[in-house]
Amino acid sequence: MNTRNAYALRARSAGNVRRPSASTAPNGLAMKMADQQGRGSCARMPVQGGRHLLADLRANARLACCEESAKGRFEAIVPTLKAIAGMQHDAGFIERAQTLALECLGHRLPEGILDDAWVSGLDLKALYAYCAFVAQNDLSTKFAKDLKDQVESVQDVSNFFLDCGFHAVDISPCADGRLKGLMRYILRLPLTSLTRRKAYAGALFDVETDVRHWVSTELRRYREGVPTTADANTRYLKVAVYHTSSSDPCHEGCAAHGSNEHVAIDAALERLMQFRQAIENSFCCGASTDILLIGVDTDTDAIKVHVPDANGDLSAHRFVDNAQIYADTLNLSADDARLAVYEAIRGASQASVWGQGQGEPHEGMRRLIANLLINNLSQIEYVVDLYGGRHPDIGHAERYISVGDGFEEMQIRNLAYYAHLHTLEEGVADMDVGIKIFKGLNVKHGLPVPVVIRYRYDARVPGSRERSEEKARRVRDAIQARYAQLHAQGMLFCHLTVQDVPIGSPIEEVN
Repeated sequence: MNTRNAYALRARSAGNVRRPSASTAPNGLAMKMADQQGRGSCARMPVQGGRHLLADLRANARLACCEESAKGRFEAIVPTLKAIAGMQHDAGFIERAQTLALECLGHRLPEGILDDAWVSGLDLKALYAYCAFVAQNDLSTKFAKDLKDQVESVQDVSNFFLDCGFHAVDISPCADGRLKGLMRYILRLPLTSLTRRKAYAGALFDVETDVRHWVSTELRRYREGVPTTADANTRYLKVAVYHTSSSDPCHEGCAAHGSNEHVAIDAALERLMQFRQAIENSFCCGASTDILLIGVDTDTDAIKVHVPDANGDLSAHRFVDNAQIYADTLNLSADDARLAVYEAIRGASQASVWGQGQGEPHEGMRRLIANLLINNLSQIEYVVDLYGGRHPDIGHAERYISVGDGFEEMQIRNLAYYAHLHTLEEGVADMDVGIKIFKGLNVKHGLPVPVVIRYRYDARVPGSRERSEEKARRVRDAIQARYAQLHAQGMLFCHLTVQDVPIGSPIEEVN
């Protein structure tokens, strides 16, 4: 995390400082700014000058503080353990180590590991995994509290979705850690009762599972009238999110698709059409289901929104590029910039040849796309302010693998790689990708792979907690068996937890 730029962004949100220029940027940022102007599609991304009038500086400052705090917890682990390793043969080692851990990490270390250090040396792999698990638990609790404090904005977003004619928004991004901040940062959408987010490697969501969720949503509308009654003219929206890298598209794109953007787009489109077709074939009501495809440049966080036509159909060649909109509207008034966003959507709908469709999408879809594009302008500016227009970690830099139901509260880029699975067999592709990533990130440097396994239970359902605990143990055993060599070498650590359904419920460890 670029700490000095984070501080500058917070100050700038209060109107105290201006965007750093190439001559005044701290910590070599001037060199990074100059370098931006000749690399890939990022060349059109402004890195200095006046700010975009549609960017939310207060939100950017708050999110910068959040990112700095979260990543700082993990970044402190290795330097602290290095310092502790250097004192393990000194007098008063245990007391000194605990003092340093409290000062730098905010928690004590397991006494047993420290007590045994004199026999065969300090078990730094176990300490690393322990510290990563404590940081993850603490941050999850902190993020859950932050979400509870956003009641007003959550209600506003729910009302906006309903005004656009959507009673549910089901989003499936790629499990890549660079999209971990998709909702909170890139799209600026808080979690609401109308939104569902489940990540899959390559955005290849499970069609049957999502159809069951559609059935559950529609049944509740019929039985309870929530969030709309069954006769209301609203739709269920299914969204898939792929990603690419403008700096190094052949190597830093989606690992699940061999860093091939075209393959990633085609695969996501195929899943979306299968989902819609499944509902039409089974329930004869495809008109109540919309689909949407979004691409993210994980270097700049700029999005591409593939615009549906009047029939709700999508095309790989019909989209709005928000990086271009940001550059084109940077010096416009707020009203003119908003108008330019809507014109860009209309222009995409008029695409010919490969991108030609059957007219414009319905008004609610146009409003939603415009809102997403405008929200994303703030994130583009965020990356410009903090990193000169491009994230320094253009590749993978995840801290742990999240398995199971995940931690939806924690929305930070490159914090975790997510493998959504109920059995290892059904999610083996996601897990294999995650292990491959961490062999490069951790194992080759002698650090273990931390795997956090977490399943939610419903306290209202008898036996739900016990079944979730058993599922966590079963998945742990399967992971350890599949990656037996890593486990035998002490390079794979699993941490089991369960949590009640309501967001913010206490995290309960499982032995």
